[in-house]
Amino acid sequence: MDLLNTLVEKGLRRELPTREEALAVLATSDDDLLDVVAAAGRVRRQWFGRRVKLNYLVNLKSGLCPEDCSYCSQRLGSKAEILKYTWLKPEQASEAAAAGVAGGAKRVCLVASGRGPTDRDVDRVSKTIEAIKEQNEGVEVCACLGLLSDGQAERLRDAGADAYNHNLNTSEGTYGEITTTHTYADRVDTVNKAHAAGLSACSGLIAGMGESDEDLVDVVYALRELDPDSVPVNFLIPFEGTPLAKEWNLTPQRALRILAMVRFVCPDVEVRLAGGREVHLRTLQPLALHLANSIFLGDYLTSEGQAGKADLEMIADAGFEVEGTDTTTLPGHRTTAGGGGCGSVCGDGGEGGGGGCGAEAPAAETVTAEPVAAETVTAEPVAGAARTDLVAVRRRGAGTDIAPNA
Repeated sequence: MDLLNTLVEKGLRRELPTREEALAVLATSDDDLLDVVAAAGRVRRQWFGRRVKLNYLVNLKSGLCPEDCSYCSQRLGSKAEILKYTWLKPEQASEAAAAGVAGGAKRVCLVASGRGPTDRDVDRVSKTIEAIKEQNEGVEVCACLGLLSDGQAERLRDAGADAYNHNLNTSEGTYGEITTTHTYADRVDTVNKAHAAGLSACSGLIAGMGESDEDLVDVVYALRELDPDSVPVNFLIPFEGTPLAKEWNLTPQRALRILAMVRFVCPDVEVRLAGGREVHLRTLQPLALHLANSIFLGDYLTSEGQAGKADLEMIADAGFEVEGTDTTTLPGHRTTAGGGGCGSVCGDGGEGGGGGCGAEAPAAETVTAEPVAAETVTAEPVAGAARTDLVAVRRRGAGTDIAPNA
């Protein structure tokens, strides 16, 4: 296909495709899907080889967020039966992080639900960052606490944070349909604050919320303009009890086309296969490794991911290798900003588990949970049908007495 040859050439030169070319990737047929993956895979290998960076989420504070993000299980008014607990102590967070590092994670992403951190919250997270760095040599730490006030990014940097995550999630034109308690401009401002403080900026999107192809291209082009080091691509997990619970409109093939489009538009950026990959890509997850060079290990904020061991086996079986702490993630021309890419989903609904915006939300009692299995399915899966059987609320790890999945 002339389109794919053109996109590969542009990707190898770090040249921005036209909007028409990006839209054309999303419009390709299933018959052409493997050609699309192969073409985007050439660009991925040019800048990242066959390395896969592993990231591990620690949900510092879960539930009862005052924001109304429609995709989020921690949102104001959510009836999703997720874990609810107030701030983890630094030693608890460090213990949770250590499990991910032991499983191969190079980066730990610290997330807290709410609008944005208070100064007291920044102090608390700073102590947590210091504890994690003391106990895990070489680990990178990303914070995801929501909208930042002046000076807070600098304080997190001084505490040892390497990166800050805040996702744009969807296009500016449709943002007001998803969230009303803050604006798209608020999110852009926070990404810029992270940049200005010298933190590696991480910002991505959520696909599957009913958006158009034009919306997807709009948000990815906006991300390219913001120039984060890392772009997490989340796929909505439609949690029961949230406004988007009925939005089951992604297929594995469409998810792959979205990832390919992101890779062509952001060729030398760390593209993270983030929340919802197990639900929407399912058995095609290994193909996504030819497009994304980074994934989360194990569970997400409020939902379960596949077993950490299965993640590692998938990477090895697909012919990729886990990126070590002695390797710089980004190509040399991008490392001068001090980044390595973050990859936190900011809780934002890719994992359906929302939160990740971080101000002081009403405290909830700590929950000690027993493992809960996903709903048993007796019928065979139907092509294109909602796969609610793949959505399991997290009942282990941070905020519980149950061993984490890492």
